[in-house]
Amino acid sequence: MRVGELSRRSGVSLASIKYYLREGLLPPGERTSPNQATYDEGHVHRLRMVRALIDVGGLTVAATRDVLAAVDDPEVPLYVALGRASGTTMDPGDQDETQDETWAAAERTLAAAVDERGWAVSDENPAWHTAVGVLATYARLGDDDLSAQLGLYMRAMEEVAEREVAAVVDRGDRARTVEGVVVGTVLGDTLLAAVRRLAQQHCSLRLLGETPLRPRG
Repeated sequence: MRVGELSRRSGVSLASIKYYLREGLLPPGERTSPNQATYDEGHVHRLRMVRALIDVGGLTVAATRDVLAAVDDPEVPLYVALGRASGTTMDPGDQDETQDETWAAAERTLAAAVDERGWAVSDENPAWHTAVGVLATYARLGDDDLSAQLGLYMRAMEEVAEREVAAVVDRGDRARTVEGVVVGTVLGDTLLAAVRRLAQQHCSLRLLGETPLRPRG
């Protein structure tokens, strides 16, 4: 198909397609002349994935390029692809300003919880720093009742993660599996946050005995 048809099929503008080609997010088409190329269904799928990562997952163009590189490289192990995806969605913040005793205590709390569950994780994962930062902030605010939910979160997320990874491994195709790991991590973060907000609204209304101002529908 020509680039015009690619734009129509994918729902991505011509200008965006040309930009993604320049930025290396979209593989070049097959040249039919110096100024023309043809594209296939793989390009349609890639464009939809690019837009999903950027528009829904909130990734930058640079972060999207990095995770797509993990999808395209047949030598990248699944756990490395997952690490790249996690790194794009976690902001480690300014570590120099947070290394105090409260931070150290929070890190010990997380490490103990990780050891208790027998998780094989690295403290170099950006998610580790993020989790410690949240626990330290809870401590500074005196919100011990919130930090006490760490065990609950870990149990719930282990079940979610196990099912997520099993689902994409069952795809049977290495490229589709890596793609599922990457897309599932990025978009899954967004979905989990949204569902959690809905559940919090439901539970808050139920526990407080209040009625929604504008019922759904």
